[in-house]
Amino acid sequence: MLNQELQSKIDKLWEEFWTGGITNPLSVIEQISFLMFARLLDIKETRNEKQAKRTKKLFKRIFDDKEQDLRWSQFQHMPPGEMLPLVRDRVFPHFKTVALEGATFGEYMKGAQLLIQKPSLLDSAVSMINDLPLTKGDTKGDLYEYLLGKLTTAGINGQFRTPRHIIRKMVEILAPKPTEMVADPACGTAGFLVETMHYLLRENTSPELIETITVEGEEQNLYPGDQLEGQWDHIRNDMFHGFDFDITMLRISAMNLLLHGIDAPDIHYQDTLSNNFPDNFPTPSEDFFDVILANPPFKGSLDYEDVHPSLLSKVKTKKTELLFVALILKMLKLGGRSATIVPDGVLFGSTNAHKALRKMLVDDNQLEAVISLPSGVFKPYAGVSTAIIVFTKGGKTDKVFYYDVQADGFSLDDKREPQPDKDDLADLLLRWQRRDTTKDNDRLQKFFFVPADEIRTNNYDLSINRYKEVVYQENVYDPPEDILDRMVSLEKDIMEDMEELRGMLG
Repeated sequence: MLNQELQSKIDKLWEEFWTGGITNPLSVIEQISFLMFARLLDIKETRNEKQAKRTKKLFKRIFDDKEQDLRWSQFQHMPPGEMLPLVRDRVFPHFKTVALEGATFGEYMKGAQLLIQKPSLLDSAVSMINDLPLTKGDTKGDLYEYLLGKLTTAGINGQFRTPRHIIRKMVEILAPKPTEMVADPACGTAGFLVETMHYLLRENTSPELIETITVEGEEQNLYPGDQLEGQWDHIRNDMFHGFDFDITMLRISAMNLLLHGIDAPDIHYQDTLSNNFPDNFPTPSEDFFDVILANPPFKGSLDYEDVHPSLLSKVKTKKTELLFVALILKMLKLGGRSATIVPDGVLFGSTNAHKALRKMLVDDNQLEAVISLPSGVFKPYAGVSTAIIVFTKGGKTDKVFYYDVQADGFSLDDKREPQPDKDDLADLLLRWQRRDTTKDNDRLQKFFFVPADEIRTNNYDLSINRYKEVVYQENVYDPPEDILDRMVSLEKDIMEDMEELRGMLG
């Protein structure tokens, strides 16, 4: 949570871009990301120079002797008219050549272009970004998330973020360990990966080291993650993997992870459903990941020739919502687990492909949970009904945990105003964590269990409405004759009143 002063600075920076002619929110965030990246490169080079001076050891330079004018500390003092062509024609192309400690920054920055055309706008943006606390690890992540939060209010190009409170609950359900490999095959702004990092810090901080600060009258906890000693190298360099076919989102997700302390995020430009995946993936994608969290974009249908053959062998379909679930099963290690958001149609669709996928989840793997979400969760951008399916690759499905989330702490209309007294998510997590010791199975309640054999009997239908019991209250009405008599009597009274009124007028 940023303090009011920092929020005001970001709002002012945003307004500068808007009045400067860059009004697409994704473009604004991308351009700010590029400039923050330029400053971070200079900060890193300065730190390396100081360390080399102390240790007398050489290091791989980001800027050679002929590129010193490309450093933030140098060009930020230039006149606006000179700064613009330098940043556009030399600084941005230099991004593509940068490689730091295994992080493929050059890949993130392919096609990076400076959209700022007014020298005064660039000068103003550089000045404002120079005042942001990018060297403070606990602040720069919040700063970037505040920026990303503007996507939620913008809803640009049909792209919208999964609500953070939904992401957090999905991460808590899977409970990733600091030794595991975590992926999102359609990572967008990397919300699932960032929240996994937050979860690791919360779960691996000694209680006495939790620091409580007050921001705008609200208490916030800071978690140093002291119990992660010895695991930081894996967390920062190997743990997190993301894929996306939107190059803008790719750059944003890479910067988001970088600003949350993940030094070498493995983020790749890749359509994970395409027939050239996983063949050109730098590391094995099949049987590779321990945890996969996803809310894939369901954009309709693909041509068969564009889909990877290994996916079609599992579910012969063009529908992306089915292909993504098959892909996730393929990418998981045996025993790996996933929480994935799917449209409700996946749970009850009647096509052969729908049934084949559900049969594969129940018979060949361990389908653990179907969590129904209210249709207003993604408003105002979409009103589609969705569910979270939780499953483990391999194993055996004995029974499936169902939970009917009827409220998520916000109004279910377009305004999505906070309603903390209407929130099932805390209870959802509690019931999930106690599921192995719960004997109660009342299907009139929000949570219950369904045996796998019953699901098979129902043609592998997984929709919650198939199994949840509803008590219908019988409405008792008066006999029609009595109602008709009352209507006639009422009509008679009306006519008498009208005749009385006529007499008064006469």
